Amino acid sequence: MPVLPDYKIVDVHAHLCDPIYDTDRAEVLERARNAGVRAIIAVGETLADASKNIELAASHPALRPAAGLYPTHLDLKEAQEMKDFIRAKHNRLFAIGEVGLDYWAVKDASEREMQQEIFRGFIELARELKLPLNVHSRAAGRHAVRLLLEHGAESAVLHAFDAKPSVALPAAEAGCFFSIPPSIIRSRQKQKLVKQLPLSCLLAETDSPVLGPSPNERNEPANARISVRAIAEIKHLGEEEVMEALFDNACRLFGPLSL
Repeated sequence: MPVLPDYKIVDVHAHLCDPIYDTDRAEVLERARNAGVRAIIAVGETLADASKNIELAASHPALRPAAGLYPTHLDLKEAQEMKDFIRAKHNRLFAIGEVGLDYWAVKDASEREMQQEIFRGFIELARELKLPLNVHSRAAGRHAVRLLLEHGAESAVLHAFDAKPSVALPAAEAGCFFSIPPSIIRSRQKQKLVKQLPLSCLLAETDSPVLGPSPNERNEPANARISVRAIAEIKHLGEEEVMEALFDNACRLFGPLSL
């Protein structure tokens, strides 16, 4: 793939701290640069991830670190430790994430209530620190949207949203964003979502190392360009026009992104 110096794609959700990249992370980031990806929001699932994201960002300028607790961590003490970490490091963070709900993995009603309590705490923290939320909502889209709206979330992106467009629209109207992974090329649900949501609320992501164009291969940030291209095709727009719009959307959510 040729180097694209004028491109400025932002991958708003990728797990570059994953050990799967420990042997070739620099090469992965170089391929992303060559694909036009200029900034990557490096999300995490644990305190260890959060610390690693900050360390990696110090040596890889494309990375913008985030810190969050994956929704299957149902421990109030762990959630408080994460909130304390975010408060202490908030000047170095670009987002709180990933956080949210996961009703695919968590079925028990009391455990779902715990998920919601923890998520509410992160929504309140995001408002306090003026940081955007990077939200996981697998099989819980309607509930995640409800909590974001009820608790006055001021800025958020719902990543890899798997509910109907009708569920997403109230959040979009309230100013939330929806990030689209490369798996859109094999997902009718994601294609319908992009078709019915306005371009002004869309972003590109990869969720690396998963949700790539092929389910059996490691995903990486270079594939954010696939998301941009797919959005352009569905919207019947030029790829560069969509790239510019998504970059502007990313800057509205995360603030100015120096490239």
